[in-house]
Amino acid sequence: MAGHSKWATTKHKKAANDAKRGKEFAKLIKNIEVAARTGGGDPSANPTLDDMIRKAKKASVPNDNIERARKRGSGEEAGGSDWETIVYEGYAPGGVAVIVECLTDNRNRAASDVRSAFNKQNGNMADSGSVSYMFERKGVVVVPKGGESELTEDDLLMAVLDAGAEEVNDLGENFEVVSAFTDLMAVRTALKDAEIEYDSADQDYRAGTEVALDADGAKKFLRLVDALEDSDDVQNVYSNADISDEVLAELDA
Repeated sequence: MAGHSKWATTKHKKAANDAKRGKEFAKLIKNIEVAARTGGGDPSANPTLDDMIRKAKKASVPNDNIERARKRGSGEEAGGSDWETIVYEGYAPGGVAVIVECLTDNRNRAASDVRSAFNKQNGNMADSGSVSYMFERKGVVVVPKGGESELTEDDLLMAVLDAGAEEVNDLGENFEVVSAFTDLMAVRTALKDAEIEYDSADQDYRAGTEVALDADGAKKFLRLVDALEDSDDVQNVYSNADISDEVLAELDA
């Protein structure tokens, strides 16, 4: 999963871009509202809501915004939207398989935005199932390494192995713990029991085979991702792109 790890790091850097912060806040707020509606408004009894709030706070979303979203979702406050999750599939230039996850209150708008992004960036939409069969749904927990008492990979493995963790990857400043999606909550609980702090616990789609991209291919792929993420309805973009450290350095230069 080396390619994914590098892309995960790239996504993290992109999210820190001030120009995208407003959209990132909106997406995190929607996740809180949906989690509260689905599992109740008490974070201590709703692990998904707890994780969404934790993620929003990590991204510096104001506490008032977080609390209002939680109340809208739980019904304590009026004004919540009827969000639904829709998944689209397609290909970026160069044959990169792409899964686009939307959370929207307007199915037609979401479909139009996604289709437009693919068309404008020389990609193409695909029928449902024609791309997703290449991917496996996983649970991914991001764990910071810490300061002076830096967490080691062995410490982390010992804490999560019995909970169903499949692998631990080094992302530089963080580790990621990968498991079957059905084991995500067990891994999360194991980390809490071991008093190991984590930044986020989310689903991900991991491809069995990746497509290595050169600088030109990576530019085209990243342009498509940017175009997709410009839509307020797009929550996540998953792919089987493998962008090496060397190519990332070339793009940064």
